[in-house]
Amino acid sequence: MKSKYVLISTVFLLLSCNGHDGKKENADSSRPSSEKQKEIEQQEDMERHPLNITAIREVIGIKGTENNGEYKVVVPQNDLEIMVDGFKIIPPMGLGSWAAFSAIKEGAMVMGDIVVTEDDLWPVQQEVIRQGLTITAIHNHFVRNNPNVMYMHIGGMGEEGVLAEKVKALFDKVVEVRGGNPAASEPSEVENTLDTDRIDNIIGHSGNLNNGVYKITIGRPDVDLREHGAPVSTFMGFNTWASWQGTPEKAAVAGDFTMLADEIAPVIKALVENGIEVVAVHNHMVYEEPRIFFLHYWGVGPAEKLAHGLKTALNQTGVVSKNE
Repeated sequence: MKSKYVLISTVFLLLSCNGHDGKKENADSSRPSSEKQKEIEQQEDMERHPLNITAIREVIGIKGTENNGEYKVVVPQNDLEIMVDGFKIIPPMGLGSWAAFSAIKEGAMVMGDIVVTEDDLWPVQQEVIRQGLTITAIHNHFVRNNPNVMYMHIGGMGEEGVLAEKVKALFDKVVEVRGGNPAASEPSEVENTLDTDRIDNIIGHSGNLNNGVYKITIGRPDVDLREHGAPVSTFMGFNTWASWQGTPEKAAVAGDFTMLADEIAPVIKALVENGIEVVAVHNHMVYEEPRIFFLHYWGVGPAEKLAHGLKTALNQTGVVSKNE
């Protein structure tokens, strides 16, 4: 009797274990590994049709820039006279509206940032909704700026020509409210006697000079960022940047850090401890994977001190210096 009981117990135990393992195996097989998921995403990327840049260009009517099959148009806000702590803010310091288009599996994706004054904000906001686009962020880049300006991020998906018409409607709304094309005014220049080679050496990246502003843009190749499953590149706005003006003794730097969640606290700590103001922390996207945060900063002081402060903050992220 005892042997029968042991036999039955053993069989029951084996069946239970096999059943448990089977469930686990089924669960694992139904959940693709990270490597498998990456293969799927890469295959989908290869299936994307080329972006119809001609259609976008013809609709918007603004000369843009093409990069690796993506297309971006920028509207410099030359009509805005903005001062911050005695420094004039011109478009290369972060005062340009833009929209970037990228091909997806079916059609295209647009991401953009519209610079709005307090008078522009409401009518442009209404126009975004009318056009069926999405507002993904509204925030500031500066503090103590006069007049006050804000930045409205937009996103959408669809056929290239249709998306271009929607973006053009937003640009046209700004023209209507302000009574003129922001880009039509003469561009301004600012003083810049900075040793840009020295800044490059400290930060580990180089930039370009535009009307007295020296701008460095740094990508995040360590992060495979996707919005609605579509890849988001440096060109589409997924980057860290720094814009400089002034003199070696008194420079101004403004910019944006792109960060993973675990990088937020150490980046803010590094900036604040090095005398650089954090003026905004927010998102630019809604359905991005992994989750990404953006931080705007403003600093005034000796150029080398500011550069070392930015480098300290940059070291808290996954960005790799060209000098390393």
